[in-house]
Amino acid sequence: MATCRRKPSKLLNVADPKFEIQMLHDRVMVKVEQETEERRSTAGIVIPATVKMENRLLWGEVTGVGANARSVKVGDKVLFSPEDQPEVEVHGQIYLVMRERDLHAVATPQTDHGTGLYL
Repeated sequence: MATCRRKPSKLLNVADPKFEIQMLHDRVMVKVEQETEERRSTAGIVIPATVKMENRLLWGEVTGVGANARSVKVGDKVLFSPEDQPEVEVHGQIYLVMRERDLHAVATPQTDHGTGLYL
């Protein structure tokens, strides 16, 4: 009885293609800045890094923006609420994907209408 041997497909030897991620519409992709160190309150109390605070806004760096995003660009630092934001993992790094309207603030070097506070 003859056995049928198939030739291996050429597609199996081709490395997986690399795809560039492009955000759509007003979507923004943010890399969350992880707090790995303990913090100190203004009174000098040490707050360990493991303490979770409810309703705490986080800072992150914008890594991608959609064509309809108007107030942010790649590289900006933004303030946002991490609650109920979809996460995506790319090459072992966690990113959040959100609408531009879900951002609370953008940190810029200088503006005409800022708060007067600096990072």
